[in-house]
Amino acid sequence: MQQEKIHSYLESFFKANSCDIIDNEPGYMTVQLTINMDKELMNRPFYWHYLEKTNGVPNPMKLTLITDQQKAPGDLKGEVMHFGAPRLHQIFQSTTRLGSYIRLFEKVTSPGGSIPLHPWLCANFMVSYQCDMKKDQLHSIGLHLVSGTLVENFQEKLEKLELTPKIPDLCFNMTPLIKPQSGLKRIEQFIEQSISRQDHSWADSARQRWNEDLKLLDHFYEDLDEKPDCYHLEKEALRELYEPQINVSVQNGGIFYLTPQAIFK
Repeated sequence: MQQEKIHSYLESFFKANSCDIIDNEPGYMTVQLTINMDKELMNRPFYWHYLEKTNGVPNPMKLTLITDQQKAPGDLKGEVMHFGAPRLHQIFQSTTRLGSYIRLFEKVTSPGGSIPLHPWLCANFMVSYQCDMKKDQLHSIGLHLVSGTLVENFQEKLEKLELTPKIPDLCFNMTPLIKPQSGLKRIEQFIEQSISRQDHSWADSARQRWNEDLKLLDHFYEDLDEKPDCYHLEKEALRELYEPQINVSVQNGGIFYLTPQAIFK
């Protein structure tokens, strides 16, 4: 499921940044980058500097991203995307830098009469579990800003809809009863509760490995009444390495105005 979320996230990222997705198959996608996205992702400053100086014809690169090696063709050449992959983290950082908030409307056609569009707040969170090992999880939560209903995997549901930055004709927005800031706090509380219900034996195991290495460190310096600076430095390094941490960060989000049946159909 995590790999499907990565695929969905990448599809959303490139569409939002006006990149053409040439191939979009289970397990991989090939994307034609725009000039701006080439400059953002491909680290070719000298190429673009030369092109601008000579008034040359720009040739943005294509990018093939493999999101599931079991589903992708075996001879396909591309970058394997998984949590921890440098390219994926680069895209996360670009998302934050380029714009972490968006407002879109479901593209619908009215058969007659006005259509109400309901406001949803969507927030995509990265939850990082870190000790001497690291695991990242992406959570996409939607909050209905009228009823307070929470929906998980919201980004996946949005990917199935046709969205537009302009409100469609003969549609009107329902007034939110929950302010976005208050809604974000509700989503954060939901994420915290979800984390608290998970198995945290990984943290206990990390502390056990930490204690074992501390005992070994103390053994090396047990004959010294006054410990040297290097002892304290090594002890602090062990703490930084093993101390269990859970970091939660918002990757992006937005307000989406949708028909009532869009999410629950």
